[in-house]
Amino acid sequence: MSDWSSLQMVQVFERAIDDYHLEDDVNVRPETPFSKEDNRATLYDKCMIDTVQWHLEDIVRDPGIKSDFGMEIKRKIDASNQVRTETVEKLDDQLLSQITPADFEAEARINTESPGWAIDRLSILCLKIYHMNVEASRANADNEHKAGCMRKLHILKEQQKDLCLAIDQLIEDIQAGKRLAKVYHQMKMYNDETLNPVLYGQKK
Repeated sequence: MSDWSSLQMVQVFERAIDDYHLEDDVNVRPETPFSKEDNRATLYDKCMIDTVQWHLEDIVRDPGIKSDFGMEIKRKIDASNQVRTETVEKLDDQLLSQITPADFEAEARINTESPGWAIDRLSILCLKIYHMNVEASRANADNEHKAGCMRKLHILKEQQKDLCLAIDQLIEDIQAGKRLAKVYHQMKMYNDETLNPVLYGQKK
């Protein structure tokens, strides 16, 4: 499937978020309902990674967390960040292979970020909207809290609308040869035993 509309992206992200919250357990990660040949499978996986990591971040901020358990969660977050980056790059590879024209206009300008990283921000924004909506309607919260969350929810939805438009325009401009996008494939160093001095120093 080659539809890269922002509307489809939001629909896939919302499905992934809803699927996760059926169990609401960081140890239970629903599998994508899409075939691996479908772009939506990567979009679903991307948002599922973000959703699980969102809840890991909540857990690690518990002021009463035991140090050993806290370190375990931090390592899970670290590993998740690596997979998140790899999945964004996979999204870019899939998208750009389908939309990049044979030639670009002579005046084409390079974009500051790849489409994948803009899509990454859209995934996180969908999560913020979901959880802000939960807070805006939480039964045991006072009216001031709910009203404040509702105001934030309106801003988040406006931000989502603007980001969706920007993503659609970026994809259209790339297809038309008006803007360039490059994928450099992030060279993370902290997980690499040959690049992190703490890790390779232990081998001496």
